[in-house]
Amino acid sequence: MKKYLTSSLIVLVFLLTFSGSLYAFPKVGTTSFQFLEVLTSARGSALGNAFSSMVDNSEAEFYNPAGLTGINNIDLSVGYVNWFLDAAQYSFAAGYYLDGYGVLGFQAMFTDVGTIGETRVDALGFQEDGSYNGLTGRTFRPNSIVVGVSFARDLTDRLSLGVTAKFVHENLVYKSASALAFDGGLLFKTGFRNIVIDATIRHFGQQVKYIDEAFPLPQTFTIGVSSFLLSDKDPLIAQSDQHSVRLAYEMVQPRDYDQQHSVGMEYSFENMFFLRGGYQFNTDEQSWSVGMGLQYDGLRVDYSYNDFGQYLDAVHRITIGYAIK
Repeated sequence: MKKYLTSSLIVLVFLLTFSGSLYAFPKVGTTSFQFLEVLTSARGSALGNAFSSMVDNSEAEFYNPAGLTGINNIDLSVGYVNWFLDAAQYSFAAGYYLDGYGVLGFQAMFTDVGTIGETRVDALGFQEDGSYNGLTGRTFRPNSIVVGVSFARDLTDRLSLGVTAKFVHENLVYKSASALAFDGGLLFKTGFRNIVIDATIRHFGQQVKYIDEAFPLPQTFTIGVSSFLLSDKDPLIAQSDQHSVRLAYEMVQPRDYDQQHSVGMEYSFENMFFLRGGYQFNTDEQSWSVGMGLQYDGLRVDYSYNDFGQYLDAVHRITIGYAIK
């Protein structure tokens, strides 16, 4: 009972401090390193990114490092995102359980913007095909990388904490910039009806300067909750040995946008086959998302489809993971 009260008190203090920071910080502002806001997990994306209270494997590195405490031995994952205009993002994450200490995690992410034709004002003119442009015939290929290390551990049987330190670099060819950024998060298992509460901060760090102007990182705060509507143990509505339905909600406060909200739902059959759906509120283009997944003997394969409205192409994600028990 004492341990439960201590956990509850820690969570309450953290959430009160956290909630206060949401209003102390300017709601909207220009930020740098926008590629950090492209989350890599196909499972999380299918759920509308209402995922920080659910993630329990190496993919937690990109959402909530406290979720790494769900790893019992070794967990690996790789991801691919086909972003807009031939841009692509590749990710890798690994977690290793250190007996008696916690979980050590590693992450890497590479964003490839694709090949861009160089244009210059002094090259403006009519081309052989009749077009009028400033193409020089040369090309360049901007990119960005992220490498980081995380550590997470259970503070009590209900409360987990995780932190991440990562090096972020963006190469825009003409200029490049780097920064050190940090993530932090907690998970609180209430012990009632499988309800889990999360709170995270992502991309906290120094401003990034290009030429003579500096802009902050795309710092993001989230508070979320999830639980099973249907499962084999202590569900909110009904019990089932074969089927489960999990519902998640997340409030998101980005640094460069008004407050957003996400909801997601995941159906599972025998914890092997998964169907997912999600919706994001108060975004420019993102709205609904769907996905599916397979899990067998430690191997998991997930896919998601994200709608981006009338003017942008849909985005597809694939994540493959493996847990070594």
